Amino acid sequence: MADIIIDFNDVIGEIKPMQALNNGPLKKRSDQTRHNFNSYKAAGIPYARTHDSSFCAEYGGEHTVDIHMIFPDFEADPYSPGSYDFTLTDEYLLGILAAGTEVFYRLGSKIEHAQKKYGTLPPKGFMKWAVICEHVIRHFNEKWANGFHMGIKYFEIWNEPDLDPDDAANKRTWGGTKDQFFDFYEIVAKHLKKCFPNLKIGGPASAGNMEWAEDFLREMSKREVPIDFFSWHIYTADPCLIPSRAAQYRYLMNKYGYGNAESILDEWNYIKGWSNEFIYSVKAITGMKGAAFSADVMSRCQYADVDMLMYYDARPSVFNGLFDYYTMEPLKGYYPFAMFSKLYKLKNQVKCINNDNRIAVVAASDCKGKGALMITFYTDNDDAKEEIDVNILLKGIHPSSVSLTLLDQDNDAVRKRSAVSNNLKICMKPNSVVMASLW
Repeated sequence: MADIIIDFNDVIGEIKPMQALNNGPLKKRSDQTRHNFNSYKAAGIPYARTHDSSFCAEYGGEHTVDIHMIFPDFEADPYSPGSYDFTLTDEYLLGILAAGTEVFYRLGSKIEHAQKKYGTLPPKGFMKWAVICEHVIRHFNEKWANGFHMGIKYFEIWNEPDLDPDDAANKRTWGGTKDQFFDFYEIVAKHLKKCFPNLKIGGPASAGNMEWAEDFLREMSKREVPIDFFSWHIYTADPCLIPSRAAQYRYLMNKYGYGNAESILDEWNYIKGWSNEFIYSVKAITGMKGAAFSADVMSRCQYADVDMLMYYDARPSVFNGLFDYYTMEPLKGYYPFAMFSKLYKLKNQVKCINNDNRIAVVAASDCKGKGALMITFYTDNDDAKEEIDVNILLKGIHPSSVSLTLLDQDNDAVRKRSAVSNNLKICMKPNSVVMASLW
């Protein structure tokens, strides 16, 4: 039996945005257009990162987000509004904002797997590229070139420059060398921070090469480059590995003088393996195992030294565990994000004592009599059958109503009334999630 004590009188911090995503909703354009706008909005997603958006025709495809498509002729005048094509990107970002979600804008290009590269090659002029990005930001936030006041706070420089080594034959995300990227990042970050001191300028969305990440932070520190957030990625089947990796990145950030910067994990998902086990992995992502994995990661990372998580991906793709590719209807994986948003709205994380590491638990309170908790039993063992009895003692709250929401193979976030008590008893099946709402 797992014994859990939750003390609603003991606030230990704020609930962090663990339920952010890569990419926004699909909007309805006609009666024959599949869309997920209403369910996306209902999930209460705090941020959407605009990476790989240009793979999606419904977002605007190749004309969306990526700098080399917004500014298609690098020889053009970066100070002239006529050099830019904002139309489809504007529409996409406005759709994100209409869903109640803030934009986290990735400056750069989608990943390019094909032999010929277009947006992942080093720009011909680093400072000119920085000036182009400056005007992109001014368009979204300062109404430049018939623009908007979108209030975008986060701008990320590039994506996964460390994905492939310098001598790789097919470099998918940064076509230059590591040293070239360091020069590039320095020029762009310093220029954008000078132009927009109140915005959060960061990156580089590291693919997970720890040696490369340390070299980057060491070199940026030496060059006195401002970094408001350090972003990184990890794909795994073990949720416990993610808080451990977050601690490693935080150690490096502290070591090189970036202890006050945010640590943002802005790509993560379930992956058992990238070669022989990849098909297994993408099938798991869209099922109950993927849903339980997501709930477990969000819960454990609430305690970890990371400031925001951004699941990859809400874009229609094999990595989308939230929405069915063909219908855009919610899958099992949608519900943990909606559940966590209920905790996020309560704002205050309260203390949980848990004697069973197989169970992940997180709880929140509005400090006015309302509370909620989310409990997850995730396992990567497909043969697991043993259920776990969970005994939950609630302290510091006297609920007049208790509602349980059950997510498992047979239930899609089904709400069930429970007896009003400060002692809850729940039986958890392998790969299941339970939310208790108290008021």
